[in-house]
Amino acid sequence: MNALSPLGMVSEFPSSNQMQSDAERASSDDTGAEVQKDYFVEKDGVKFAGTHLLIDLWGASNLCDPDHIDRALRDAAEAAGATILHGHFHHFSPNGGVSGVLVLAESHISIHTWPERDFAAIDIFMCGACNPHLGIPALKAAFAPQTINLGEQRRGLIA
Repeated sequence: MNALSPLGMVSEFPSSNQMQSDAERASSDDTGAEVQKDYFVEKDGVKFAGTHLLIDLWGASNLCDPDHIDRALRDAAEAAGATILHGHFHHFSPNGGVSGVLVLAESHISIHTWPERDFAAIDIFMCGACNPHLGIPALKAAFAPQTINLGEQRRGLIA
């Protein structure tokens, strides 16, 4: 991770939600053969890879501080039940916006902020048992937006 440090802020804090080991994720069938767990989701009779939330925060605050943003996204990921693998945040100038991502075992959370417009665009994509909607209260608490526009896509639909 040190190679990424010159590019911006690299977060090295481990997630409190620990991912299972390969041995724990795999199970055995009746013959003793190893069977890998399928992380696709089934909801309302539809099977898909995961839920992708597109969240626009308007009238938001605290959009210039990479440490604050890192903590906010970590809180959202942990509330959703995700496992944080790595974080990287770039601050464009002392008073400018921040772009960053938390890489999750279950996918990612990314953010791009425009503090001059009090606006942040956040993507949360999660598969498996995680619920990305549970992260929204942490984002509200961290950024105190006046308005939230929320879009949702189910990715990887199986027809």
